[in-house]
Amino acid sequence: MQPISDLLVFDFSTLLPGPLASLFLAEAGARIIRIERPEGEDMRRFPPRLGETSAPFAALNRGKTSLAIDLKAPDALERLRPLIEKADILIEQFRPGVMARLGFGFEAMRAINPRLIYCSISGYGQEGPRAFEAGHDINYQAIGGLLGQSLKRGEP
Repeated sequence: MQPISDLLVFDFSTLLPGPLASLFLAEAGARIIRIERPEGEDMRRFPPRLGETSAPFAALNRGKTSLAIDLKAPDALERLRPLIEKADILIEQFRPGVMARLGFGFEAMRAINPRLIYCSISGYGQEGPRAFEAGHDINYQAIGGLLGQSLKRGEP
């Protein structure tokens, strides 16, 4: 038996940070249910490919179950409610306020499941001057000055 095999995690995240966090939980035994748009998340289309599959997507999402649902659909919350009631952890990676607008914000989820651990991952935190900006590795490198170190002196 693995250390956290009794945990159920709902993963609403995309790209790298959230899927990597839930991968660590999956590797420790948690059951992960990924919530994806009906057309699939963007990482599914990233190269390199392993046949029909994106290698980065396969690496980050091994051992997880995917559930396709349109979170903007009027019945999305009711369709997911039975699973939310059983979940231990919810991971989301949208800009601040998006989950609340969709009906899946912290307060709404805690009303359904008071013991739910709600993890919000964002580039610059949930509040502050950059909270609503998308954040990716290249942004952080530019802000921190690291990208400037790759230029020749005197070049823009």
